[in-house]
Amino acid sequence: MAEEMGADIKMIDPALLSRKMADIAARSQRVVSEFLSRTAADSAVAGPDPLNIGTAFLEMTAKIMSDPVKLVEANFSLWQDYVTLWQNTARRLLGEAADPVARPDPADRRFKDEMWDENEIFDFIKQSYLLSARWVQGLVKNVDGLDEHTAQKVDFYTRQFVDAMAPSNFVLTNPEVLRTTVESGGENLLKGLNNMLDDLERGKGRFSIRMTDYDAFRVGENIAVTPGKVVYRNALMQLLQYAPTTETTLGRPMLIVPPWINKYYILDLRPRNSFIKWAVDQGHTVFVISWVNPDEELAAKTFADYMLEGPFAALEAIEKATGQRQVNAVGYCLGGTLLTAALAYAAARGDDRILSATLLTTLTDFAEPGELGVFIDEEQLTNLEQRMSEHGYLDGRDMAMTFNMLRANDLIWSFVVNNYLLGKDPFPFDLLYWNSDSTRMPAAMHSFYLRKMYQENQLVVPGGITLDGVPIDLSKITVPIYMLSTREDHIAPWKSTYALTRLVSGPVKFVLAASGHIAGVVNPPAANKYCFWSNSRKPKSADAWLAAAKQQSGSWWPDWQAWVQRFAGKPVPARIPGEGALPALEDAPGSYVSVRAV
Repeated sequence: MAEEMGADIKMIDPALLSRKMADIAARSQRVVSEFLSRTAADSAVAGPDPLNIGTAFLEMTAKIMSDPVKLVEANFSLWQDYVTLWQNTARRLLGEAADPVARPDPADRRFKDEMWDENEIFDFIKQSYLLSARWVQGLVKNVDGLDEHTAQKVDFYTRQFVDAMAPSNFVLTNPEVLRTTVESGGENLLKGLNNMLDDLERGKGRFSIRMTDYDAFRVGENIAVTPGKVVYRNALMQLLQYAPTTETTLGRPMLIVPPWINKYYILDLRPRNSFIKWAVDQGHTVFVISWVNPDEELAAKTFADYMLEGPFAALEAIEKATGQRQVNAVGYCLGGTLLTAALAYAAARGDDRILSATLLTTLTDFAEPGELGVFIDEEQLTNLEQRMSEHGYLDGRDMAMTFNMLRANDLIWSFVVNNYLLGKDPFPFDLLYWNSDSTRMPAAMHSFYLRKMYQENQLVVPGGITLDGVPIDLSKITVPIYMLSTREDHIAPWKSTYALTRLVSGPVKFVLAASGHIAGVVNPPAANKYCFWSNSRKPKSADAWLAAAKQQSGSWWPDWQAWVQRFAGKPVPARIPGEGALPALEDAPGSYVSVRAV
């Protein structure tokens, strides 16, 4: 094997090995103690099966056993595929050509190493895994009699198991890892073990996989560097006003309402891909809400508090700072959901300060929330609320792991292989640094959000939820809306976001961008990447909309600028942060954003 891989075997220094193993043993003991302590505490609160997975799989197994004919057919099909695979492998070993029985998806990076195709043994391992994965997933997807939620949960966790069992995740069945182990004399595995212990120590007994070089980035130094000032703050947010780059600015300011599940600077990573900087360069006076990273003192803060102390407090502050009553508002993800609720609240009170709204990858109808719905049922919500009651908030790492599971191969297992098996340090990447900079969720707000929206879908019901004593009715919204969704979004499925076009009463321009929840939004024109679709009509179904939509190349940003400029007002002298009625409190990006959850 070593000769075929073209590698020389390297021997590790025994003294160095001894010292490293002693250090590893001491660190492992501490980590195991922390892990056992945490596990005992978590089990006492949440129980042995907090995700309610066991019940779902028991129900699925009972349904499968009730139809043995289908099980026999599936097994026979798998057996036939394996017979063909064995035959083809034997032919290849004899020097003959043979077409593969199973091929990985071209986008599947797990099998990118040439040895997966060129070496008959690794090719057999790869195809064997793909056949078994196809069989398992096909079997659970075709079970009759399961309710939709249970079927979705079984399918999701089956895929998690299948992904975890990929041969690329194990030393002896990954050709790249074997080759590296031979070349380094096993140093990669020692380094990988140290990397794993570092992650466990940082997570205090739980995995906190390092996705990037954390030391390569500093908020306010090389990310989130667009110049500006904090001009207002309260318990929940700081309001940032950015310095102009043009001699005049558009009359009406812009307010950006980001999600508080992650930090605002996804829209201000680097100057070359900063939506905030780009908007400033177009002449907008940009204000951005930077949400606090809450602790137990804010446990009782509600969704209504986020609305009142977020966008509505910002509106008052912006008027003081600029003298302008009306703004053009932008909401991203959960920030867009909050902005939509704020629009309905404002409509009910006759408040016209938000002149136009832009909603980026925003769910308002949660009837089909995608795979996030797997985590929403009474048992899981009850367990989650019990856990939040311990500290008054949801740990940001829990939310991060949930989102990472939606793309486990990219956001979990690729780093297991790179960091632990290959012993490499992760590549410096601003987006993954932001992704790892998680935030906490106040217990009262998060429970309301999950129950009233994800579980009960009450936001789309007129009067279904009440905020600050005002029944929320989305049909009362008449302000113009620009909706941007993304075609490969795994958090806010675009066909679900499209539902809002039929719920509000005002004009809506719906635009669909290529790529996903982040890359489809953070797509500067200079990058000349992806494309987007637009359609001036609003048919009832999302599929009908797309069928008649026109595809355009590049970024959606210029299209949005042309739309929002209609509501931007006449140019005025450039506004300098801190020179209005609101003094500058500190430099952007402010202090709230620097508070880390761990």
